[in-house]
Amino acid sequence: MFDLDKWQEILGTVRRHKLRTGLTAFGVYWGIFMLVVLLGAGRGFRNGVEKEFDVAKNAVFIWSQRTSVPYAGLKVGRSIQFTNDDVAALAREVPEAALVLPRGSLDGTFTVQYGTKSSSFSVNGEYPGFPAVKALHLIGGRFINAPDIGERRKVAVIGDRVAEVLFGNQNPLGQQIRIKGIYFLVVGLLKAEGKPENAQEEAQTIIIPLTTLQNTFNQVNRVSYFTFLPQPGIPAAVVETKAKQVLARQHKVAPTDDRALGSANVEEEYARVQGLFTGITGFSWLVSIGTILAGIIGVSNIMLIVVKERTKEIGIRKALGATPWSIVSLIVQESIVITAAAGLLGLLVGTALMAGINALIAGQNIGFFANPQVNLGVAGTAVTLLVVAGAVAGLVPALKAAQVQPVVALKDE
Repeated sequence: MFDLDKWQEILGTVRRHKLRTGLTAFGVYWGIFMLVVLLGAGRGFRNGVEKEFDVAKNAVFIWSQRTSVPYAGLKVGRSIQFTNDDVAALAREVPEAALVLPRGSLDGTFTVQYGTKSSSFSVNGEYPGFPAVKALHLIGGRFINAPDIGERRKVAVIGDRVAEVLFGNQNPLGQQIRIKGIYFLVVGLLKAEGKPENAQEEAQTIIIPLTTLQNTFNQVNRVSYFTFLPQPGIPAAVVETKAKQVLARQHKVAPTDDRALGSANVEEEYARVQGLFTGITGFSWLVSIGTILAGIIGVSNIMLIVVKERTKEIGIRKALGATPWSIVSLIVQESIVITAAAGLLGLLVGTALMAGINALIAGQNIGFFANPQVNLGVAGTAVTLLVVAGAVAGLVPALKAAQVQPVVALKDE
């Protein structure tokens, strides 16, 4: 491998046949380049879509609707209203749920005041477990805690847009705001993140303890909807099914009524998305491997031509005492050099392209595309396998060259 004479011979062959060598190497280069670009773009789409999942990947949401089947003497079209009693029933009868999170909100938007400034914002009631469902970026203060819930404290966590409108450059923490004339102490400040539409909504939202919302705004014993997180190892579908069964019994909903309770299973949606990207990755590998194999076949064919052209030279070498192994190693080494150089160039160019795209979109919200990454481990493995394939591609021509008889090779054509 480190024989200087062999390297000089390979370099001389490449120089004599620049176009042929370049076209042969291009097939290998293009295969690796396509692999890197397709995998990087696929990773970028996956990152973008996963960023859209701004809630826990195994969360389950259940909300109430209207009944569509008469049951237990109750008519069709009856509205279902969740209550605090449902919270206890769910915690007792759905042990598969690690978190049972009742949630509430004031319908519409309400005028919120601070001093002489006022504007309309959304008001939601939450429990301390909410950050486990949706990650929050607190840039000041704290979130709702257990004493706030138990003592029904009039405290609020506000979005950054609320702070901007009501307080300007003033620090809102420790200040009192009025929601429908009721004073609330600002204890936390949120920085909205995620999808633009969700971030805008979050920035204009005020969060207060759910118990305070129920007690203060005439929503006693009312829960708008529930969010669940399953125990580790428990499928979200199990929690979804059992929770709906419990709520159906609590509110006398017919077992056959599939419209009374609505639900969303984030785990199932996420699994479907992952399946889609697994297919995209498989397709990328299929296209790239096909291109690489075409390049490898091209290398093998070129090596056969090289052997044909150098038959007389090989005969002279053998007549002077060259061993079959020296002949084989010369041809195989040339094949490896062509495939390795082309593969590494494709890897470098593809990686540079992905890095350039990543730099261009850094800090921008492109929707379903973010941070296209190249898995260098996978790409490096591909190049390694490519080198092995190059050695195999050169082996057949090399074995043919080793079988050349000096007398036959030196015969005057």
